[in-house]
Amino acid sequence: MLLLAVDTATPAVTVALHDGTSVVAESRQVDARRHGELLLPAVDRVLAEAGLALDAVTDLVVGVGPGPYTGLRVGLVTAATFGSVLGVPVHGLCTLDGLAYASGIEEPFVVATDARRKEVYWARYDDFRTRAGEPAVDRPGDIAEQLSGLPVVGQGAVLYPEAFPEARGPEHQSAGALAALAAEKLAAGSEFLPTTPLYLRRPDAQVPKNYKVVTPK
Repeated sequence: MLLLAVDTATPAVTVALHDGTSVVAESRQVDARRHGELLLPAVDRVLAEAGLALDAVTDLVVGVGPGPYTGLRVGLVTAATFGSVLGVPVHGLCTLDGLAYASGIEEPFVVATDARRKEVYWARYDDFRTRAGEPAVDRPGDIAEQLSGLPVVGQGAVLYPEAFPEARGPEHQSAGALAALAAEKLAAGSEFLPTTPLYLRRPDAQVPKNYKVVTPK
């Protein structure tokens, strides 16, 4: 087994190789505006570090969000393209699950990432392997009371400390953690998510409501 994991649903452009036992190589660069520029060089870098070619990959793992539209689709399209070219399966995982797994927290906690517009994508967890509900998007102040006293993992806790005072690491996503979680699920025969994006809201760019269609005379 050789898993190639990618995630671009957060400001972290992250790629990792996992051999079914441990992470072989990993890259992570935090830049919210350059997902398209950074992802393929990162794939080349981890393959070179591992001394392997792309055709050695047996499975692909991709973070399906939630995340902003532009960044998220870079990872999804790249993973789908690699899967088609290589003829290997592509497995979807919730991006928040990767952050939860990386935390290693054994008690109830929350993962919160930046959703822009002064909002966060978030989900509650019973422990680092077990999500307690579906991901959501909300303003930090609107959910602070119901999450009071719970540790909060992810960039959301760093950006909004007044709402999430119990901040824990990691702040940014790790494809290595995502791959390790995927390896566990494959070994257990567990199901994965479809490789469709979890946007949780409409894209910023929309057709104006009063848009007039001009037809030729």
